[in-house]
Amino acid sequence: MMLVFVLRHTVKTDTMAPPCGGERPLWPTPTVNQCQSNMATRWGICSAGKISNDFTVALKTLPPGDHQVVAVAARKLENAQEFAKKHSIPRAYGGYEALARDPDIDVVYIGVIHPYHLSTCLLFTNAKKNVLCEKPLAMNAKEAKQILASAKENDVFFMEAVWTRFFPVSVEIRRLLAQGEIGEVKMVRSEFGMPLHGVPRVMQKELGAGTMLDLGVYCLQLTCMVYNGEKPESIHATGTFMETGVDDIDVVTLKYSNNRLAVFICRSDIELPNEAVIVGTKGTIRIPGHIWCPTSLVVNGKETKYPVPEPYLPINFINSTGMRYEAEAVRQCLLKGLKESAVMSHADSLLLAEVEDEVRRQIGVVYSQDSQ
Repeated sequence: MMLVFVLRHTVKTDTMAPPCGGERPLWPTPTVNQCQSNMATRWGICSAGKISNDFTVALKTLPPGDHQVVAVAARKLENAQEFAKKHSIPRAYGGYEALARDPDIDVVYIGVIHPYHLSTCLLFTNAKKNVLCEKPLAMNAKEAKQILASAKENDVFFMEAVWTRFFPVSVEIRRLLAQGEIGEVKMVRSEFGMPLHGVPRVMQKELGAGTMLDLGVYCLQLTCMVYNGEKPESIHATGTFMETGVDDIDVVTLKYSNNRLAVFICRSDIELPNEAVIVGTKGTIRIPGHIWCPTSLVVNGKETKYPVPEPYLPINFINSTGMRYEAEAVRQCLLKGLKESAVMSHADSLLLAEVEDEVRRQIGVVYSQDSQ
């Protein structure tokens, strides 16, 4: 009998790295003046839903001298006022236009559902506001291109909120791959499955429902990160439908140059182990669970844990305080005058949208936005 021992180590992650430190690819080396900036980044929150609640809670785990929420907007004023009272936010707006006109906002977090991302993003980019927009960025690549083009035309910072890429686990994965710790990567395998039948955003097509856009984006972004934004040579997808006409189960194989592969499964009917494995010629990296918000990493049998801070108010989704990492990355980009993040660039967002489109095409999922 062969016994396999897994070594465990815990890394403290409840404090952020110094403003001028961090992973080298994350942002360029700042100037002295930028490092000495002592002004808080002023956030506006667009939408008073569950994900906006969790993002606001995550911001409160960061130093108040660095991040402040100064306004929230919702379609109904009473919802914005309730949200503002709950989170001690000084201004509440009924309607997003008022938030777009607020001169005291440095960056807007957009937490509306993705069928409304195009119109909402354009509202804020045209108002010269920097934007962090929830994923998926858009309903299709055409919309994503419109959003990104508007951000560039208006000379504002824009990033899709693929929060997973900023977790310490993801930072460590990129470091290990850059240093060749596991040799040349030959295979990436991931899975994400949750029993979500009955949840409107997963069932109703008009809400942008579908497993690929809701869950598959996490598997896909990991693959794209590991293969450093390279476009796959071929994509093969198969899946099943719900009665509402959206995808329920997706199985996707991506082939890259030099016979490198990626396979992922996503499904919204049952819970899967939700693991990921990156296999190289010299070793293996494994995310043992929660691949969308990972707090543990196993490298060649040695496990390291990266816990997220405890929330000060109840949150709706597991490990949501981990959104602090993407928020801090946005602040660093703004301090340096950048218009996009090197970790989650415009090209990265477009690649995700294009692969998602092809997966949906092969499976047969069509949204009304595809014909507009």
